[in-house]
Amino acid sequence: MSNYTADGETAAPGVNGVQSVDRAVSVMEILARRGEAGVSEVAAELDVHKSTAFRLLGALEARGLVEQAAERGKYRLGFGIVRLAGAVTGRLDLTQQGRQVCERLTDEVGETVNLAVLQEHYAVNLYQVRGPGAVGSHNWVGQLTPVHATSSGKILLAHLPETERARVLAASGLKKLTPRTLTAKTKLEKDLAEARERGYAVTLEEFEIGLHAMAAPIRSRDGEVIAAISASGPAYRFTEERIHVLAPALLKGAQEISHRMGYLG
Repeated sequence: MSNYTADGETAAPGVNGVQSVDRAVSVMEILARRGEAGVSEVAAELDVHKSTAFRLLGALEARGLVEQAAERGKYRLGFGIVRLAGAVTGRLDLTQQGRQVCERLTDEVGETVNLAVLQEHYAVNLYQVRGPGAVGSHNWVGQLTPVHATSSGKILLAHLPETERARVLAASGLKKLTPRTLTAKTKLEKDLAEARERGYAVTLEEFEIGLHAMAAPIRSRDGEVIAAISASGPAYRFTEERIHVLAPALLKGAQEISHRMGYLG
């Protein structure tokens, strides 16, 4: 195997691939900055031969990341960039659009509010606003929590297709975390059906002794459940009765975030 780059420069084994990736990223940055550029312009900015710039543009074009503009020989960023960006912008937008609602909801219910999404077989918290009467200083942001024992996890599970839900539950292991954790599939499925029917999920000391929580679904533009908003607090204060009394406020908050995410339902 040759140890020469496309420009005739010597390179250590394995360097070519990294260099190509670096150059490909640089090409996209050039197009992002200039809007459009020809092969000669790209080659000049990268300080490479035109044949190298042409091959880079061709590889990016094949993946839809770059496309030829109407004017022959000019290139611009393609819609493949949108596809890649969509993998993270949804989560970034969720936090941005939900921040104000979470802060208001925390004041309304007096408890800690979290936004969470499904990641593999966990519910991961993206944003948290601590309630005025929060006990302790636990920060749930970034933490992976069990889907079957948390309110966010339950509402996300409840809206998954049956086959996908079965796969996620199988991967989770359904560990019994407290005496009240639901580990029997029949009981859990019944609980999830109730959550779908009333619009929110509830956990009563199922994740931690002394901790109660409720969660409602957040929907995307096409109606898919993409996240959950939850409120949690100590069992002695955030009682089951109080949870159901405050549920309409949580549902209203979830609906507002959904609308901000483009959902019209």
